[in-house]
Amino acid sequence: MDPLDAGTRYSPRAPADSDLGEHFLPASDSKKLEKHRKPTKKEGIGIGVGLLVMAVVLALITGLLVWHFHLRRAEKIKKKYNGSLKITNEPYLDDYEDPNSSAFQELADKVVLQLKSFYSKNPRVSKYYMGSSVLAFSDDLDENQENVVAYYRSEFEVSQGQESVVDGDLTIKEEPEQSKSRAFASPEENILKFENMVSGVEDSRLTKTFENPQKHSHHAQSGKNITLESPGFPDSPYPPNTFIEWELRADHGFRVMLSFLKFSLEEDCRKDFIKVYNSLAPIEEKALAEKCGSYYPNEPLTFVSSRNVMLLRLLTDQDKNFPGFRAVFTQIPKDLAACGGELTGLNGTFQTPNYPGYYPASIKCVWNIEVPVEKYVKVEFKTFDLSEPGVRRRECLKDYVELNDQKLCGSKLKTKVISSNSNTMRVSFRSDKSYVYQGFLAEFYAFEPSNPCPGTFKCFNNKCISPLLECDGWDDCEDNSDEKHCTCSDSQITCKNSLCKPKMWQCDGVDDCGDNTDEENCGQCKEEEFTCLNNHCVSNRKMCNGKDDCGDGSDELDCGGVSIVPCTSLTHRCKNDKCINKQNPECDGTEDCEDGSDEDNCACGKKPYKSSRIVGGTDTREGEWPWQVSLHVEPKGHVCGASVISNRWLVTAAHCVQDRDIRYSSPDVWDVYLGLHIQQVIGTGTVKRKLKQIIPHPKYNKETFDNDIALMELESAVPLNNNIWPICLPTASYKFPIGSSVWITGWGATREAGFLAHVLQKAEVRIINSTVCGKLMSDPITPQMLCAGVLSGGVDACQGDSGGPLSYLANNTRYYLAGVVSWGDGCAHRNKAGVYTRVTRFRRWIKELTGV
Repeated sequence: MDPLDAGTRYSPRAPADSDLGEHFLPASDSKKLEKHRKPTKKEGIGIGVGLLVMAVVLALITGLLVWHFHLRRAEKIKKKYNGSLKITNEPYLDDYEDPNSSAFQELADKVVLQLKSFYSKNPRVSKYYMGSSVLAFSDDLDENQENVVAYYRSEFEVSQGQESVVDGDLTIKEEPEQSKSRAFASPEENILKFENMVSGVEDSRLTKTFENPQKHSHHAQSGKNITLESPGFPDSPYPPNTFIEWELRADHGFRVMLSFLKFSLEEDCRKDFIKVYNSLAPIEEKALAEKCGSYYPNEPLTFVSSRNVMLLRLLTDQDKNFPGFRAVFTQIPKDLAACGGELTGLNGTFQTPNYPGYYPASIKCVWNIEVPVEKYVKVEFKTFDLSEPGVRRRECLKDYVELNDQKLCGSKLKTKVISSNSNTMRVSFRSDKSYVYQGFLAEFYAFEPSNPCPGTFKCFNNKCISPLLECDGWDDCEDNSDEKHCTCSDSQITCKNSLCKPKMWQCDGVDDCGDNTDEENCGQCKEEEFTCLNNHCVSNRKMCNGKDDCGDGSDELDCGGVSIVPCTSLTHRCKNDKCINKQNPECDGTEDCEDGSDEDNCACGKKPYKSSRIVGGTDTREGEWPWQVSLHVEPKGHVCGASVISNRWLVTAAHCVQDRDIRYSSPDVWDVYLGLHIQQVIGTGTVKRKLKQIIPHPKYNKETFDNDIALMELESAVPLNNNIWPICLPTASYKFPIGSSVWITGWGATREAGFLAHVLQKAEVRIINSTVCGKLMSDPITPQMLCAGVLSGGVDACQGDSGGPLSYLANNTRYYLAGVVSWGDGCAHRNKAGVYTRVTRFRRWIKELTGV
């Protein structure tokens, strides 16, 4: 950059539009100056006033000059804009890959000169222009002739208030098919011809100063993987305040494929993150992905470029440094990312390119499906994720699938099945230049128009479901057609809107009917009265009046502020023995106790991994439930589950450690597997331990399963990591709302009297009102028990899940151990609940024995 051509310069002649004018005082009368008489008192006062006025004027002028030349300059903001453009009249040379070569410097100088000329023609930006620099060159993959793509950065010093004007002029989102050749004026004879110019403002997070910025360049080799790692990985966390760039290139006719093998950064992308670009310049219009946090080991985090270049950036802040990442990149032929084609036969599958990795940007695919004549086509999406940031689902302006003149995008489909009215269907997929996702996996079927669902129930949308799911209270069809025109059974609630709902959902605080039928007449209290948790009734006017009118303090809970109240079984007790009226205050990010003790011991219950794809079925991913434990006894193998509550202690069910054919009460017979995902497959995150002691609850009743809880101490502590992590223990006053979702996990039998599951299973259920649950179950429900289930059968805990966790997600941040899998009437029977040990009843006992 030429410093004489940039910025504001001082000129002795004020510009025409200057805020300052030139002022001259009239010349003095020389004759009057020759006389030296003493001024009168009146004249003296006048002179003094004149001098004062002159001083004020001079001070004002000085202040204006200081403001104009110093402070006004300080109001300008430095901004950087990154861009790329194609040079159509220059062949690509291998030397352009080396920024120190003379060929690189010569072409870069030409580009910079023409950019300066280009900006000079725009009066809104020319006065702010500071200079440009070329970051890199690459060849153009899409043309037979090897043209040159230039990546550049331009810097401006913009006056405050004009940022949006400059941003608007310098943000160019030109699509290749819409672009026209640009020959920017230049004093040079050998003028460069530009096409496909794209540019945008640089990420504001890069405005800070980094201690040791680094830049690396790599060129791929066919058949070889090149490893990229964050500094210190895997032996030490990455350093703070880090900024590193990796320029990745492939040969002409190839694409770059980047795959992350290990990934663990801070969870907040405003602090630490990586960003992948479909470019060699950090242009937001060509950003493929921004990632932070940790991702499941068995979830592919793989990206493919549109051209033969890619840019990877790592940025970190000052705090909380994490292990970082390990990635490999290689080059793949351009055709490997191709998609679309002719699909024939009775059924088949198709998917986005690179699935289950991320599809490339700027790609178009068309599948023409044809089934035998006299049959129709049905397409079902097994997984679907096209969730472009900042785009509402109904718009589908960027990445989308189109079939039957209907566009689909986002990550949640209203219906996953779409049918045609002929034996053909055309499915097209399009991605734009930025932000890619895992796409979709789809299956097509041929079906008879007269009988689209043989042996099953046909939904209005031609989806086929089990006839057992009809009229079960759940929208299995995804268009509610399986719940219309139903006759409710004795075990169901007949809603006023004619829907049928299981009685287990009656009076659970959730409007399952949709017209509140299931929540009517649920208590003896009048409409103007508050129903206390002990079922007493008090006037609504007595709520939050500072007095315990209910007798159990429930009328004074959650009154819009936190205050100290008399201690009851419902209030949270702080370490200083004072009680507060806020329900479930622990680990919610706010210190509610005077001593801050409600935010102590909060290193628990958070899933270390995040996911960006939709997964069907009930298989879990490795590390998804890091507190899940598998308890083995030889020669049987897996017998029970358990939960990690610290690096030494586990919680399980007391009935798991009762002596039968084997002395299960003896610590020596047990092998404990932590971080296990697949039975009989010991992964890198799996740890095996023996037990030091087993402590069943002294009041466990083997007849009623009351107090069905036990503690296990490991022989030696385990390292806590992404695959092994404790679940939070709720306090004695913690409340799990009726109707709220909870998760059961385990390797238990997937059906009654069936075999154990190979892969760790999960199921979402809901907490059931204990009174309703007592009417459903064959044995009594005690206060030490908690019920949970689903609307229909088919999802439940079963043999082998005993002792495992019932996990409750609080405030969408961390999981609490709501219950321990205990007993039930068979497995997954319709209108039957699973029964769990209520952990809140045993909090003090756990604390006394484990210190947790």
